[in-house]
Amino acid sequence: MLRTDLDPLPRRRDEPAAPGAGFAAAVQPVTASAIATGAEGLEAGPVHIDSNGFAMPAYRARPAGGERLPVVLVISEIFGVHEHIADVARRFARLGYLAIAPELFVRQGDAKAPLDIDTLFATIVSKVPDAQVAADLDAAVAWAAAHGGDTTRLGVTGFCWGGRQTWLYAAHNPKVLAGVAWYGRLTGAKNPLQPAHPVDLAGALQAPVLGLYGGVDTGIPLDTVEAMKTALAAGSGSAKRSQFVVYPEAKHAFHADYRPSYDKASAEDGWKRCLDWLRTHGVA
Repeated sequence: MLRTDLDPLPRRRDEPAAPGAGFAAAVQPVTASAIATGAEGLEAGPVHIDSNGFAMPAYRARPAGGERLPVVLVISEIFGVHEHIADVARRFARLGYLAIAPELFVRQGDAKAPLDIDTLFATIVSKVPDAQVAADLDAAVAWAAAHGGDTTRLGVTGFCWGGRQTWLYAAHNPKVLAGVAWYGRLTGAKNPLQPAHPVDLAGALQAPVLGLYGGVDTGIPLDTVEAMKTALAAGSGSAKRSQFVVYPEAKHAFHADYRPSYDKASAEDGWKRCLDWLRTHGVA
């Protein structure tokens, strides 16, 4: 039986909102193009996942009553698991997947709180260790296996910050069959919390990754995409099977239908490619 309840006690004012509840404050105002996927016929809502003794909040969506479902981890942007990420999970669920979106910032703070983007990144997002993220995603996979998921058919996808983590997780977990990274950072300075970046781990990929990137993304220069392509070409196996699609006119966050950066044509093509990539590599 899947848990659908929230905490039995009322939430304190200083506690973060439940996963999938509304949009993050930093992304307001939400544009009229935001897609709303209904939950009819689904089991969808917040759950808690045991991650090494920590009750990690997450949002999960799956077909009602489904068993032995293919599993997709959905890794959020820096804004946490707000309504857009929950909607993406429901889109996967409507296609027969068990989709899980864990709140990976929650130990460091509330990514949906009323903070500007620079403060959010400096005070919360940059404090999250990559090792913690990998362990939390491992916990989500274990939870999926115990709640109707078939983790022999495991995929991972993520957006922006989550795109970077998609590359990292595809190098971390040999159970992953395929990853789809949406405009995730590929290079950068290293530090104890982020000791390696995707370009450093290209040869260690244990599953092929499809990278979906914007040609006019000012935050992720195309020379870093070329550097990643070179690193992948120098590898073997999953590295050589990984691919990039660059949408020439797309900006950063072109899939984010609730933001002005949304590029409908690129987003729809990327979504189709995402689904095809997962299915082609056995996540179906």
